[in-house]
Amino acid sequence: MKNFIRLTDYTANDIYDIFQLTDEVWQGKYKDILKGKSVVLFFPNSSIRTRVSFEQGIYLLGGHSILFPTEVLDKKEDLRDVCGYLNNWADIVIVRHKDIGVMEKLSAYLSVPIINAMTDVNHPCEILSDMYAISKMRKDFIKDKFLFCGKKGNIGLAWKEASDVLEFELEQCCGKGYEIDNIVSYNNIYEAIIGKDIVCTDSLPESILGDFKNCQVTKEVMQMANEGAILNPCPPFYRGEEVTDDVIESKYFVGYEFKKYLLEVQQAIMIYCLTC
Repeated sequence: MKNFIRLTDYTANDIYDIFQLTDEVWQGKYKDILKGKSVVLFFPNSSIRTRVSFEQGIYLLGGHSILFPTEVLDKKEDLRDVCGYLNNWADIVIVRHKDIGVMEKLSAYLSVPIINAMTDVNHPCEILSDMYAISKMRKDFIKDKFLFCGKKGNIGLAWKEASDVLEFELEQCCGKGYEIDNIVSYNNIYEAIIGKDIVCTDSLPESILGDFKNCQVTKEVMQMANEGAILNPCPPFYRGEEVTDDVIESKYFVGYEFKKYLLEVQQAIMIYCLTC
């Protein structure tokens, strides 16, 4: 049994094992691996893609999902007591909560795997799905040069986790004061884009858009990247803000293609956590 809280809890070989499991899920294996098992989910009402893909993935593996709003984890009852009861009935617990500390507390008391479906400091399932998609599109993806355009937040920090584990080169383009620690950062997209193969973005709060006026990804910008470069904005993305309409309508945009793998990657994560 393993938990899935941070990508840095895993080795590169572990990640490739999950990729292999994803391939096998695509081949039709493991259809009944969750038969007779219950997966408890804690999700806020605002979640769409992650929640739908997890619930559908559980169903397709033969399992039963039980959904609660995330807020129930913030009530007065001690989390060790919540876990004491869940251990009787749950086979996997999947949590989306802003505080990763809540997941760490749950993991200390649960006797079943816990999977991180997003916190304020990372989003490991989303980024692992993107890495799997890149591996299907580019043969030597670990040798590619990655650029993250956005602030220091859960998406950028999750890309940093991925780069630490898989050892690919990651740099950042952001407004001053929004840098991720220990990576090269630029404040101008025209400098940052040079030599890059994979460009990833994150949406920005309206209040700080002005701080990122020199970081917007356009079609013109992508034309300055390496030959064959691709753009993967993290959804929800906003045309006219971190990306322009023309780049989303261009050959560089692969966002829709990337997310088609999310369901199977999350299935593979569940299988890996249960069986390793």
